[in-house]
Amino acid sequence: MQIKLKFLGAAQNVTGSRHFLEANGTQVLIDCGLYQERQFRQRNWDPFPIKPKNIDAVLLTHAHLDHCGLLPKLIKEGFRGKIYCTAATAEIAKIILLDSAKIQEEDAEHKRKRHERQGRKGPYPDVPLYTTEDAQACFPLFSHVEYRESVNLGDGVEATFYDAGHVLGSSIIRVKVRQDGQERLILFSGDIGRPDRPIVCDPTVFDYADYVLIESTYGDRVHEEVADVEKSIGEVINSTIKAGGNIIVPSFALERSQEVLYYINELRLKNQIPELKVFLDSPMASRITKVFQHHPELFDKEMTEFIKRHKSPFDLPGLQMAGTANESKAINGIKGTVMVIAGSGMCTGGRVKFHLVNNISRANNTIMFVGYQAVGTLGRSIVNGIKKVRILGEKRAIKARIVRIHGFSAHADRNELLDWLKELDAPPRGVFVVHGETESAHSFGNYVRKQTGWKVSVPQYQDQIVLD
Repeated sequence: MQIKLKFLGAAQNVTGSRHFLEANGTQVLIDCGLYQERQFRQRNWDPFPIKPKNIDAVLLTHAHLDHCGLLPKLIKEGFRGKIYCTAATAEIAKIILLDSAKIQEEDAEHKRKRHERQGRKGPYPDVPLYTTEDAQACFPLFSHVEYRESVNLGDGVEATFYDAGHVLGSSIIRVKVRQDGQERLILFSGDIGRPDRPIVCDPTVFDYADYVLIESTYGDRVHEEVADVEKSIGEVINSTIKAGGNIIVPSFALERSQEVLYYINELRLKNQIPELKVFLDSPMASRITKVFQHHPELFDKEMTEFIKRHKSPFDLPGLQMAGTANESKAINGIKGTVMVIAGSGMCTGGRVKFHLVNNISRANNTIMFVGYQAVGTLGRSIVNGIKKVRILGEKRAIKARIVRIHGFSAHADRNELLDWLKELDAPPRGVFVVHGETESAHSFGNYVRKQTGWKVSVPQYQDQIVLD
């Protein structure tokens, strides 16, 4: 029995997720994500370590950019196989990839002009990593898979998708390999959601696996109680209204923006906040919200009941979708408190940067973070308490109130990850801790080892392991 596993991303960091599996002559890539941390972005430009034309299939766990964002480059460099994922993931991935391509094109043009003015060169080429045309080339390769449906990938290799409870359509993928009369089951966790979160179902658990690749984004900590999320958002809204300021919410277009709307609707129905103008200033988030409306079969029981009682939380009174750039700019002229939910979640691009420029230097405003901020991102610098920050090429003083809503995470924490692992009836042959910053990954690896006595390792970038 010989299966090769190579870690091409999300190894002691939280973006650029790519895992390569080779068995029985079949080559499979699990996820193909974009690096978003500043110190790793050069890897986006590097040639793929595996020749794309030799890869038979891509298995996509979900549509976040750090899991799907490098697909256009993979195809541009020669990949012609199928991209297997759920229908919801495919719909959302198409939206996210087009948005990413547009940002790549716009950023490249802005950098080119800025570097031309300044007479210098930046660390990356002044051309887009990929274009809108490159992103569109991915679309014919998407192949939809239902949960618990098995897909034959090659001689003795098959994959089955299960609900990960992370975002709409997200999957844990189990790969089964048959070789020389033996069988091995390998679990790729993708990003594991939390139990009892709104909108999506709880993550699927398993009773057996030979090997497990498990994420560790929050592997070194325990989340605050989920019940505090609603209360915390209510406090931010009420205190900022009292101060006469605005609330800027850097938010991921997928899941997080929809959850924010869910909680605001709950607060309004309970009369715990006054009615206020809420802008979803992200064409991508607006389109993704429509995908949620297309797939009610993926909602959990609570969300289904909510819709029966109150209609959709996405029909929030006072909610406006800012589609065009002019509609986005017009928000700055509105008097009175407004809440602006805009991408990107880590402030690495998108319209939120312009809203930060207009609001971050005024003390009566609040910047409310509702997601993880990776090392090296603008969002991480802001939440770390830096006094001045460079946004759109200029230094800005940070005077606004900075708030983090910790219990909002769509990622399982240390205890929840361990609980998920301990559903296995027997110890796996090996556990590989991935998708976590170095400290978090090693902390969780040590924790699992101590609690279970299992064989656990924390791979580094481009490590290759032979599974027996």
